[in-house]
Amino acid sequence: MGMQQFYKEAMELNTMEDPESRRMAARTFFEKLNHMEMPAHFNWAEEILEGLHVKQGPDHPALIWADMETGQERRFSYSELAAEGNRCLNFLRRNGVDQGRNMYMMIPIVPETWFASLACLKGGLISVPTATSMTVRELQFRFETYLPDSVVADQSVADTIDEALKKTGAAPKVKIVLGEKAGWTSWSALFSEPEEAEGAQIKKDDVLFCFFTSGTTGLPKRVGHSATSYPVGHLSTAIMIGIRPGDIHHNLSAPGWAKWAWSSFFAPLNVGATVAGFNFKALDPNTYLDYVCKYRVNTFCGPPTAWRAFVGLDLSRFDFSALRSSVSAGEPLNPEAIQQWKKYAGMEIRDFYGQTESTAMIGNPPWMEGRMRFGSFGTPSFMYDVTLADDAGNEITSPGETGHIVVRLDRWRAIGLFTEYIGNPEKMNQVFVNNFYYTGDRAAFDEDGYWWFVGRADDVIKSSDFRVGPFEVESALVEHPAVAEAAVVGSPDPQRYQLVKAYVILSPGHAPSRDLALELFQHTISILAKFKIPRIIEFVSEVPKTISGKIRRIELREQETEKKEKDGQKGEYEYFYQDFPELSSKKKS
Repeated sequence: MGMQQFYKEAMELNTMEDPESRRMAARTFFEKLNHMEMPAHFNWAEEILEGLHVKQGPDHPALIWADMETGQERRFSYSELAAEGNRCLNFLRRNGVDQGRNMYMMIPIVPETWFASLACLKGGLISVPTATSMTVRELQFRFETYLPDSVVADQSVADTIDEALKKTGAAPKVKIVLGEKAGWTSWSALFSEPEEAEGAQIKKDDVLFCFFTSGTTGLPKRVGHSATSYPVGHLSTAIMIGIRPGDIHHNLSAPGWAKWAWSSFFAPLNVGATVAGFNFKALDPNTYLDYVCKYRVNTFCGPPTAWRAFVGLDLSRFDFSALRSSVSAGEPLNPEAIQQWKKYAGMEIRDFYGQTESTAMIGNPPWMEGRMRFGSFGTPSFMYDVTLADDAGNEITSPGETGHIVVRLDRWRAIGLFTEYIGNPEKMNQVFVNNFYYTGDRAAFDEDGYWWFVGRADDVIKSSDFRVGPFEVESALVEHPAVAEAAVVGSPDPQRYQLVKAYVILSPGHAPSRDLALELFQHTISILAKFKIPRIIEFVSEVPKTISGKIRRIELREQETEKKEKDGQKGEYEYFYQDFPELSSKKKS
C-alpha cells in the first residue's frame, strides 16, 4: 500500500460519524500501519503535501494567519504554501545549504515559520526549532553543541543571535531575517526565487528535526525525529484530535516547541485541513476567543493554563457554533474547567498526552466524547504499544497500581517514536531498557482501561505549557557569589500546574534577606529565558541528599506538595516573584 493511501484512509476515518465504527476503523488502520514495511525513501512535502493535497485541491486554503496586535491577515492556498516553501528551499540550495545541513528557526507565529519548515522537509534539511525567548547563553550552548549551517530569525532577536555566534565563532552560510538587519539577508530577497523545486531523496530514517529539550541532571539534550517519525507519526495526533479535511484547525502554541510541529503543522496538513495561526505577544483570553470565533475554528487545541483562563470569562458572549472539537495537552486539566467549557461551548475538552520524543500517545479521541472520566487522560493510541512497568522493569497488569509509562518495542516499534538523543548514547541507554522505552512519567489505569496521570518520574518541571530542567536554573543561581548551592523543584500551583522553586544555600558571609532575593531574581532574569526563572526562592541551611551527595529532589517535591496541601503558609525566608513590584516590567512571561 502506498503512503498516500494511508493518508487518504486517515482523512476518511476522521469523517465517520458513528463513534464505535470510528474506533474500530482506527484500530484496523493502525494495525496495518504498525506492521507495514515503510518505503526506503519518503519525502512528505513532495508526496503528501504536494502529491496529494496540492494535486487534489490546489486552491483549498492551507493557512489563515492573523496578528492580534495589528489586525493584519494573510491567507495561503495549498499551492501557494508549497510555492513559498519551494522559494525558501531554492534560496538555501543556491547558497550552499544542501541536504543534511541544518536550519535554526527562531521566529514567532508568522507564515514564514510554515514556509521554512516546509523547505526543510522537502530539501532534507534538519530543522532546529528555537524559541524566541532564548538568551545569548542558551544559544551559545546550542551553537557549541550543534553548529548552525543556516539561521532564519525575526529582526527582534537578530542581535541576540549575532552575539551568540560571535561568542562561539560559528559562521552559518545563510542568515535570513524577517525585516532588515545589516549582515543578514531579508526574507523579501526570496520572492524572486522559482516556485518549483525538486524534492530530495530522503531515507526513511534520516533525521529531519532536532529539538533541544531540558533534562534533569544536565544541559538540554537533542531529540532527533526522522522523515517518518513526525510526518507519519502524527497521523496518531490528527486522529486523536479528530481533524477532518476542510476543517479550520487552531493550536495555541509557539514555534520553537514540539507542540507547534504537532498541532500547528503536521496534524492539520496531514489531512488537508486549514491551519489558523494567531500571533500575539501576551495572551489576552477575551481577544483570543474572539479570534477563535471570528475565524470559525472547528478544532481547537490549547494548554491547560489557557483553558483555565478561558473558563474564567463570560463564555455566554462567544459564538462557538463552528467549534466541534476542543482538546488539551500539557498536564492534567481539572474537571471544573471541562464542565464549564461544555456548558457554553457544547463539547467536552478532551485531554491527551505525548512528549517531544513522541506523537499523541495516550488520550481521549473523538469516540470518547460523552464517555470520558474527568481527570483521566484517556486510553493509549493504537499506534503505540503502551503499558506500565514497575521499578524492577516488570510489566504491571493490575488496575490501580502506579508504574512507569513505557512503550513496548518487541511487538512493533511505534512509528511516532523519536530516532535518538543525538550524540547522547548514555541517555539512550537510560530510556531504552529491555524492550521498553521509558517516558519518564508515571501513571495508573483502572479496571475499565482509563489511564490516570500521577506525575514525573524524574525532576523535569512542567510550568504552564513549558518543561524546565532544574539543572539549568541551579547552574544560573550558583553563578551568583552569594549562592553556595541550589536545588530546584516544581511547586504545585493551581494556574500553572507547577512553579519553579529554588531552595538556596548561601555562601559564608551572606544572610537571607528580601534584597538578596531580589538580586537573585534579577540575576536569573539576565541569564535564563523568562519561563525558566524561579518564581519562588527559599533560603535554607541544607537540602536532603543521598549518601553519594546527590540532591534528593523527590523529597523536596514531596515536602513542597505536603506544605501546599496542609496550609500553604510562607516560610520565614521564602520569597515570591509576584511580591516584588521592582520586577513588574518582567512579569509578562
